[in-house]
Amino acid sequence: QVQLVESGGGLVQAGDSLRLSCVGSARTFSAYAMAWFRRAPGKEREFVTAINSNGVTTRYADAVKGRFTISRDNAKKTVYLQMNSLKPEDTAVYYCAAAGGASVYSNTFNYWGQGTQVTVSS
Repeated sequence: QVQLVESGGGLVQAGDSLRLSCVGSARTFSAYAMAWFRRAPGKEREFVTAINSNGVTTRYADAVKGRFTISRDNAKKTVYLQMNSLKPEDTAVYYCAAAGGASVYSNTFNYWGQGTQVTVSS
């Protein structure tokens, strides 16, 4: 069982930055690719970004490319999402997830955090 706990959300203005954190509990945290998803009000959950198990490879949704950066510190069992130049359309609940494999292209996510709210005002 892997427990994931997100933090760092909040209310900011357009153009501001936030950094989200997700701490994992598993001893094998470093074996999993990790990802961030988000769900905006009235919309489906969508993929934001992922990072492979050793932190070398990342991928991003087009909507956040160039503004968001994912990183991880396996010694701290933590994955981060640095969000810059935030827009009102980034408003959502952000979830971290642990993949079923090590690859950044893993598409099975077995464990999810509870989510953290990010609200961007215009």
